[in-house]
Amino acid sequence: MTGLDTATRHIVKADPAFRRVAETNQPMAFRRESGSAFESLLSAIVFQQLAGAAARAIHGRLVTALGGEPVAPETVLSANPETLRAAGLSANKVAAITDLALKFVDGTVPTDDLDELSDDEIVARLVTVRGVGRWTAEMFLLFQLNRPDVWPVDDLGVRNGWARIHEMSAPSTPKALQILGDVFRPYRSTAAWYCWRALESARSTPQPTN
Repeated sequence: MTGLDTATRHIVKADPAFRRVAETNQPMAFRRESGSAFESLLSAIVFQQLAGAAARAIHGRLVTALGGEPVAPETVLSANPETLRAAGLSANKVAAITDLALKFVDGTVPTDDLDELSDDEIVARLVTVRGVGRWTAEMFLLFQLNRPDVWPVDDLGVRNGWARIHEMSAPSTPKALQILGDVFRPYRSTAAWYCWRALESARSTPQPTN
């Protein structure tokens, strides 16, 4: 396993089925998202259940309506709800981003000391926000906070990638995958990364023709 980083060596030793995807893909490289924690979660809510282009357009109009970047919780709370709706947000999403802003202002989601909280503590706080479920919280841990031991078993890409790595006919259930992933601690984020890479490699591999 020469040339593999510490996390990847741990993954491959714990589950040799990962060797091929580890040796044919770049090491994990989650880039920290730009903007504040609040802006990252605001964007996540806006993008929910929307196609990329439409979500980007609505998000852009929302940021403009709020006076441009950076967007602060207090700015959202002082905005007229109709202004937010005019940017293209549904009533439910207006309620969700308002609740998000309130949770930042009242300290439920701390602005400055998130790094001092454990993954479980952050998830527990975030899922109290309207419109934020466990999956959104876990993506926040991965892409905003770059936490090393996140295992998003509800993510379909992780489940399908795991099935491909292990040559399974169907994905494991989230409950089963949660248990299977324990061997990768404390580097479960790396295992998730390789599951996504396995799935991406499958999509880019030319299929045989008759």
